[in-house]
Amino acid sequence: MDVYKINNIAELIKNNSYVGRGIVIGKTENGKKACTAYFIMGRSANSRNRVFKERNGELFTEPFDASKVEDPSLIIYAALRSLDNKLIVTNGDQTDTIYNGIKEGKTFAQALESREFEPDAPNFTPRISGMVAFGEKDFTYQISILKSADAQGSACCRYTFSYPAVAGLGHFIHTYVCDGNPIPTFQGEPERVIIPDSIDEFSDTLWTALDPDNKISLYVRYTDIATGKTESRLINKNG
Repeated sequence: MDVYKINNIAELIKNNSYVGRGIVIGKTENGKKACTAYFIMGRSANSRNRVFKERNGELFTEPFDASKVEDPSLIIYAALRSLDNKLIVTNGDQTDTIYNGIKEGKTFAQALESREFEPDAPNFTPRISGMVAFGEKDFTYQISILKSADAQGSACCRYTFSYPAVAGLGHFIHTYVCDGNPIPTFQGEPERVIIPDSIDEFSDTLWTALDPDNKISLYVRYTDIATGKTESRLINKNG
């Protein structure tokens, strides 16, 4: 087993009908840009009734058809926000928890101490989060997963992974292993994936590999490390 293998992300998710929501953070092969990506999938009508909207450099999930929203509590939130030199991305309203915690002087992990997995028994969907911290010439990043310790949801396990930026290497975490009932929670460390120089190549590869019936939206942002200039790609299945 090659523990240092860097995978094509399509190979990790193709023919897998449900990996849930996913976050990718890493550095392009030429070493010039930071990649931050987030996608959502859904099985229920309520989950599928969503789109991504970008406003003032921040990303939000919104209803596609507001008249059909059943329960907005776990599906409508700010998914990506910036604060000073930090970029925060998550699969729920813990985006705001991290944002406010950083403003109060807490670390990424400390801010998440007040949160746990989602209260959606029997799945107990993990909360996955990422944060990029830009310096003068480079960046570092952290990825977190909060998951149930057992099938009853009696306690929360907290894992935080910290990474240096390595050219061509990204880390990918998603909420589920695959479809099921209940849906099996992601296991192990974030997966190592290739981050190509082209944002279009990466966006197309990821979107195409996601299951066509269950994928909903994808957002990818590349940030130039030297200038801070950003470019993004946003794809919604709805609309």
